[in-house]
Amino acid sequence: MFDSIYNNVNLNNVSQFFIMAAVAIVSGLLFAFILSFRVRSTRRFFIVNAILPFVVGAMISFVNGNLGVAVAIGGAFALIRFRSAPGSADEIASIFITMAAGVAFGMGYLAYGAIILVGVGLLYDALTMLPIFEHKNKNEEKMLRITIPESLDYTDVFKNTFEKYTKEAIPIGVKTTGMGSMFRLSFKIIMKDQNEEKAFVDEIRTLNGNLEIQILPLEEKVNVL
Repeated sequence: MFDSIYNNVNLNNVSQFFIMAAVAIVSGLLFAFILSFRVRSTRRFFIVNAILPFVVGAMISFVNGNLGVAVAIGGAFALIRFRSAPGSADEIASIFITMAAGVAFGMGYLAYGAIILVGVGLLYDALTMLPIFEHKNKNEEKMLRITIPESLDYTDVFKNTFEKYTKEAIPIGVKTTGMGSMFRLSFKIIMKDQNEEKAFVDEIRTLNGNLEIQILPLEEKVNVL
């Protein structure tokens, strides 16, 4: 069961290819279905995850030990990085998992490919249900982004407000925006009382000239600035 269905990792007949295709597609569908319970993403993303193992497997099958073709395929995969929007850690991990399984399918190791997809998918779901990586302080941490005019000295302008409403306010970075006419400040904060969030925002608004303010869960940030 764990031997390759290809002899010398070569595609010898049509039946071998279609066996590989069937196992890859079924395993990909199971993987995408399992992942959909825990990963927040679009329907199209899960469809891509379902068919990607077969696509990668087919490409590996057609390489047949040809070094030139393998290099060309590697270049094609590299281009995908520059044609894709940034994804979450879950999405990036799932793409790597499906590609790893696709390589196994392409080399004829159907059982290994199915185990990678279904096994890792179930493991991922199990780990997300267990509170082993959750810490109280991390759940309280939030990302605060404040836009201020260029003329405002941001060094200590929010110091009293932070001392009044937050347990902790750590500066993370500063970025110019609006063609250099404004600054965007980023802080990691822990509120003293979550019910005072609106009063906290209102007080900041009086200091930054009613410009944009964002408070986000820390784990949902994509870019710090």
